[in-house]
Amino acid sequence: MRISDLLKKDTIILDLQAVSKADVIDELVMKLDEAGRLNNKEDYKKAILAREDQSTTGLGEGIAIPHAKTAAVRTPAIAFGRSIAGINYDALDGQPSQLFFMIAASEGANNEHLATLSKLSTFLMDTTFRDQLLDAQSIDDVMAIIDRKEAEESDEEEEEVQSTSADDTFIIGVTGCPTGIAHTYMAADALKKEAQERGFSIKVETNGSGGVKNRLTKEDIDRADGIIVAADTKVEMDRFDGKRIVIAPVADGVRKPAQLIDRSLAGKEAVYSAQGGQKEESGESHSSGGFGKSVYKHLMNGVSNMLPFVIGGGILLAISFLFEVDALLGEDNVVTNILGFIGGDNAFALFIPVLAAFIAMSIADRPGFAPGLIAGYMAYNGDAGFLGGLLAGFLAGYMALGVKKLLSNIPQSLDGLKTILFTPVLNILFTGLIMYVLITPLASVNTGLQNWLGNLGTGNMVILGIVLGIMMAIDMGGPINKAAYTFGIAMLDAGNLGPQAAVMAAGMVPPLGIAIATTFWKHKFTKQQRESGRTNYVLGASFITEGAIPFAAADPVRVISASVIGAAIAGGLTGLFQITLPAPHGGVFTMLLVNDSTFSYMGLYALAIIIGAIVTGVLYGIMKRPID
Repeated sequence: MRISDLLKKDTIILDLQAVSKADVIDELVMKLDEAGRLNNKEDYKKAILAREDQSTTGLGEGIAIPHAKTAAVRTPAIAFGRSIAGINYDALDGQPSQLFFMIAASEGANNEHLATLSKLSTFLMDTTFRDQLLDAQSIDDVMAIIDRKEAEESDEEEEEVQSTSADDTFIIGVTGCPTGIAHTYMAADALKKEAQERGFSIKVETNGSGGVKNRLTKEDIDRADGIIVAADTKVEMDRFDGKRIVIAPVADGVRKPAQLIDRSLAGKEAVYSAQGGQKEESGESHSSGGFGKSVYKHLMNGVSNMLPFVIGGGILLAISFLFEVDALLGEDNVVTNILGFIGGDNAFALFIPVLAAFIAMSIADRPGFAPGLIAGYMAYNGDAGFLGGLLAGFLAGYMALGVKKLLSNIPQSLDGLKTILFTPVLNILFTGLIMYVLITPLASVNTGLQNWLGNLGTGNMVILGIVLGIMMAIDMGGPINKAAYTFGIAMLDAGNLGPQAAVMAAGMVPPLGIAIATTFWKHKFTKQQRESGRTNYVLGASFITEGAIPFAAADPVRVISASVIGAAIAGGLTGLFQITLPAPHGGVFTMLLVNDSTFSYMGLYALAIIIGAIVTGVLYGIMKRPID
């Protein structure tokens, strides 16, 4: 498949009108939508923004490649936009970006599509190719330049390992990014090019959307003089046990290949241990991002896999309460019983075991899953609550690593039994014994926390609401926001419904405030920003805080400060009004569930959200600089 099969004339903009990163995304998404390549414009944009939230796709050298793989894409496609003047896209080199390729990969994109999309990203490493695109006078010129480049590349036999002798300096690498479309292959090409210029042999394994390509062999690893893992996604690491490895973000592979190669050959990197990550000579364990970052990564892996159970089961359970108070159906009716059985007795009941299982799996891979699930189920049955589930997950994960180390010297003749017998039995036994001892004190802590929150006076609930509001708005979907949301879910599990009401109200404020500002201060926003602002009415009402991220990225000080103030007010007011909410998600669509479906409280809850949104909108509208 050729690039021209995905990049068509109707998805090319030679002269972007955008003046900011948010505008670029809006304009290119709109172009793809108008060309009929998307199923759902807003969902696709949300996926693009989620990828940008992980790390900027402004790669430097004037290039930006926003990309996403999602079911919101109808047909795999590429949109190209150009700005001769350049636009601030938060590029890694701090310079304006001029060439923008937005890649839209469908959820079911086949390997041929993915290979073509990734091929484009490697072309952009060529300075001459970029210069030709900047000089193109028409859309036809752009298509001709890309076709010519593709023809040139197809005539060349690319050696995956540039090697002439086993005595050459030999480097191996692994690259991977969360989406597996652009950065993965650009990093691989940059490392290959740098090594080739120095006369080194190199082999790079890519972990992309189409699977692992050019997989490293045991012989490659044993022979390597330097090893580089430039990845922002999980790769197979146990094979590097006992080796010195350079571990870096995939963006460093694109931007700093020379530094990574120098480090890999210097022999000063930490020794990797399959039991505990990287270790220094003294044996002290550490990771490339620090212990705190590792804990957060494991926790978020558990939370993200838990959310479908919490949201789906929690909302069904909450809806069952509506029918329970229905005068016509009566308290004990078939609708309440069915929804309660599905949502509460089963789906919602599983979220603590699932949380623990995926935390443990993030730490220890598959050996951690079974003990994590069982320990989480023990925490649920023992009334240890959300806190018990968290502890169960980390306990099971690190216990699995310990058992793996314990069995590392087992005779080779018993290796077959180790995986299917010894490992699961010991993991479950040791984790289960410790959880058996801890369940009673954890249940006491959970009950104490529940009682403490239940006895909080109005003043303290206001303070708690303000704090949760600030946390929800300060990074809009980032670690602090997720911590507040996780706390709200934990309180739902503990039977205290007030904190989640504050969390939900505060989370709706930033996008709603942005929408108000773009509506009433139109002269301060571009056309694209105003259109994006209107979509934030829907995103905000749906409790999708991330809708405000493009505006925050373009103008962080004003947007975040206005959002934090408005969200804090909304969260504080929910505490003042003593609002409770049993639903973990849904925004205004769960408004009927407030305080056991009491209309007066529904009005007060809506008032808290509206006041917070107006405060954010007015503050941002006043502080926003007029368009130059």
